Amino acid sequence: MGTVHPFPVSNNPNAQTGFDRLELKRIMDLYGRMVAAGLWKDYAIEFRNDAAIFWAFRRSAERPEYKVEKRPALRTRQGMWALIGENGAILRRGHELGPVLAPIERRLMKVIAG
Repeated sequence: MGTVHPFPVSNNPNAQTGFDRLELKRIMDLYGRMVAAGLWKDYAIEFRNDAAIFWAFRRSAERPEYKVEKRPALRTRQGMWALIGENGAILRRGHELGPVLAPIERRLMKVIAG
């Protein structure tokens, strides 16, 4: 058997913030359903020192319709997750990803049902 070595944890303050596998799976599942419904066409992901950001676009050449931000520094305050609309307004903020994505999922339910 091989030896399992723990992944090195960085104490570097310049380390990037990212999405973990379950968070990214949840976001990409929603993205896939929105693409299948014909509402989104493109996405972008940015990893910064203070935040990880997912943008969803209706078309590639315009502003993002929604932006999902993860800011770990806000974890103990209003929550590290934020859903930001096309105009830059914060639509939802919270401590967990599911409730933050709920307005988009409700919109998807209306498109499929109607």
